[in-house]
Amino acid sequence: MSITAIARNRFGLGARPDDGVLADPGAWLIGQFSQFDPRPAIITALPDAAAMTIQYRDNLRQLRRLGIGGLPSQADDPEPRKGAEAQAVADAQQKARREAFRAAYAGQVRARLALALDSPAPFAERLVHFWSNHFAISTDKLATATMGGPLEFEAIRPNISGRFADLLLAVTRHPGMMFYLDQAQSVGPGSLLAQAARRRNAPRQPGLNENLAREILELHTLGAGHYAQADVAGLARALTGWSIGGFVQRRIGLDAPPGAFVFQPAWHQPGPVTVAGKTYAQGGEAQARAILDDLALHPQTARHLASKLARHFVADDPPPALVERLAAVYLAGGGALMPVYRALIAAPEAWAAPLSKFKSPWDWAVSAMRALGLRDAPGNARIAPMLNELGQPIWRPGSPAGWPDAASRWAAPDALLRRVEVAGRLAALAGGADPRALAASALPGLLSAATANAIARAESPAEGTALLLVSPEFLRR
Repeated sequence: MSITAIARNRFGLGARPDDGVLADPGAWLIGQFSQFDPRPAIITALPDAAAMTIQYRDNLRQLRRLGIGGLPSQADDPEPRKGAEAQAVADAQQKARREAFRAAYAGQVRARLALALDSPAPFAERLVHFWSNHFAISTDKLATATMGGPLEFEAIRPNISGRFADLLLAVTRHPGMMFYLDQAQSVGPGSLLAQAARRRNAPRQPGLNENLAREILELHTLGAGHYAQADVAGLARALTGWSIGGFVQRRIGLDAPPGAFVFQPAWHQPGPVTVAGKTYAQGGEAQARAILDDLALHPQTARHLASKLARHFVADDPPPALVERLAAVYLAGGGALMPVYRALIAAPEAWAAPLSKFKSPWDWAVSAMRALGLRDAPGNARIAPMLNELGQPIWRPGSPAGWPDAASRWAAPDALLRRVEVAGRLAALAGGADPRALAASALPGLLSAATANAIARAESPAEGTALLLVSPEFLRR
């Protein structure tokens, strides 16, 4: 088996027809970080999280003014309209909102795909996708309908090769994560704001939200089964006051630019908290930051991250010895990620044959387009609908746990039938290219005799290309 093929398929995003043989695959993988651009022009041209926050805020205000959608009218809003007038206005505004969200989402998807198809750093791009799934949000709610791209582009891409603590902090403070897990308006029950609301008997009392705290502990750091409810409560209290500027209806806190992180002292729960066996004194914003720093360096976090990396790159059931080695490297480096990547690349388990990881729909679609030599998203490929059809809509896993990273989720018979259908449409884009040449460039040394014979006996180049794309070898990385 070609180690060049392993490097491009297991660690990268698939081979392209013009790829050559790699003299040193390991050095090629690590060298990509010097070529990786965290903020390429295709991303900087898109509306950012600030623009998306303004869009979300304006939608909330429209709905409140109309008194629809389960959102009560605010006392300082105009009188809500009634009956047919309200419904007509609401329908028009909802249609405009859906169109604006659809356009923003489509632009983000095109940018992500273009980078995956043409980046000189496919290993780094794969790590972007890995961490984006680790810190998953889902764009199927109003607050985050257009935040999948900004979270990945602004918080994850610039931090994939630094310290995990910095990546964790950037994601936690991003409006995409805060809006998704309802942190932006979390207020401590003993805070100055809550006390003032109780004194005036306000109809809507501010409250504490534990969603972000729970997912930080269960998904982002320690992992399931390694924390208690008391830890969730402590971290949630420490996070009170962590919010986002530009969306609060009334002036109940400090001003901040839309989409920018802001700490609201009057919302913060006073007093010490205990998380993972350690007590943290009251320190305003610094209290939660200290907890996140310690969680990032916790031995259980090291094992959790090592296990997920080994599962993603090596096997659905990652070798325990590899997990322990990666965790040890992580802790020895103070949570730096580059030493862990180097250890992963140096691990003999990572280069074992055959390719065993079953590709997710995203992996398969990207590797198929790369194998066909496509440099950008072709209009008739319609990538977002195609991923919906294949069962993995981009940035829409439906839960903060993200998409499963195992064959059991993607290898069902009906899912394979959908890939066969899509493979035929993609093969039509190959323009009559010789599928045998495509196979040789995409999977050097990996094709079985049965697959090679099936491709050679195909009735047309398009049929042979489609057979390549759904062959057992191509379905795995």
